[in-house]
Formats: sequence, structure tokens, C-alpha cells
Amino acid sequence: MTSRRRTNRDHAKKHNQPSVEEEVIAAQLEALLTPAIFNQSHYYRQLGLRNRLLNLPLMMAAVLTLLWRNVPGVRELSRMLGREGFLWCKPTQVSQQAIAQRFLTFPAELFERVFKELLPEFRMKWHNRKQRPQPQSIEFTKAKFERIWACDGSTLEAIFKKLDSFSDVPIGQLAGKMGVVIDLVTRLPIEIWFTENPKASDINFEKDILNLVRSGTLLLSIRSMSRFKLLPLSRIL
Repeated sequence: MTSRRRTNRDHAKKHNQPSVEEEVIAAQLEALLTPAIFNQSHYYRQLGLRNRLLNLPLMMAAVLTLLWRNVPGVRELSRMLGREGFLWCKPTQVSQQAIAQRFLTFPAELFERVFKELLPEFRMKWHNRKQRPQPQSIEFTKAKFERIWACDGSTLEAIFKKLDSFSDVPIGQLAGKMGVVIDLVTRLPIEIWFTENPKASDINFEKDILNLVRSGTLLLSIRSMSRFKLLPLSRIL
């Protein structure tokens, strides 16, 4: 009896077609993101980036479209941009090679800065909308602490498909290490850190975490992210 080969569905080639763009959602995304993108224009120029075709507004729209509409790859993305455009971008003829190369060289920190600028608005909208009942554990803890945060670290997965642009990268090399602190009440991130060293210990985030927490905070952490001196942190705060 032959055994079936186990497959990782995350590594399977996508054959799906992009979903249809919903006009109402697209308009909401444009209204939300346009001010934040504009506010980064000065920093964009400080980085020495030219205001060419594949600029910050277009690259932001491209990344959102890839995720939101489940686009299988850059080839289909370039076709969509040429045929119909997406979000606030009008139909524009750009080669697949140009978009792929731009993804490899475009500074990731620009996306991070836009996201962090939007976080206060997300928190405000969360507090203003009609709330679902919180778990009893959260309600009980809120009576004792002003903030309930949780932190964790994660090693990012290795590149599983060999691309020409990564010909000098060994197969199976992990993509780095990420640390994050989230608010357990709003479920929104407080801070995110990244290091290119995938073998870095979670303890390396300890200093950043200690600089972030304030009085009245209950911080939940796995043991690998803290030395013994950090374990009684909830009593100190």
C-alpha cells in the first residue's frame, strides 16, 4: 500500500481567479488611506525615491489588491492594472517585469509607516462602534489594569519556490524573525519588530518590550521572550 505524499496547501500553486472589486469597499479604502499615503510623501522623497509611475500610491494599491482580491501573482496583477486598474489606480500599462522588480526594491518601511499612522484611527473606530460582549476574563482584568497586552515572537517561513531574483539565496533559508505586541481588548497591534536573523532569540525583543510598556499594563508573554527578571512584570506594573 502506497502512502500519499503530504502537501502543504500554503505552497500549492494558486489557480483561482481574482475576485470582483466591490465599489463601496474600494471607496472606503481610498478615503481611509489617501491622507496617510499623502503624509508619507515627504519621507518618500527623503529616501531618494523618484515620483515615477510605480510610486507609493500605486504600490500600496497593488499590495492591497493582491491580498483583498486574492490575486494569484504579479502576472495577473499587471494584467488587471492594464485592463481595468484597481482601487484608485486608473488603467496603466506596466510590464510584469517592472512591477516584480519594484516589489523587490520598494522600501517596506513605507508600508509600515502608513499602517502605523492608521492605527489610532482604527482604535478610535473600535471604541466608537457597538461593542460585542467581552470574555469574562477580559472584563475581570480590565477592572484591575488599564491595558492588557500580549507579546509573542515568530520565525518567518523559508522561501519555498526558487525565483530568479533569489538565485543567490540558499533554498530553505528562513525569512527572519518577527516580534509583536497586541492589545487583547481591541485585538490591534501595539508594536511590531523585525530582524533578518531567523535564529535570533525571542529574548532580543525584551528591551524593546520594556521600553514600550507603561504603568497599569498587564503584559502576557511566553517564557522564551523574557528572562526570569521579566516574569513578575505584572506585579511591578
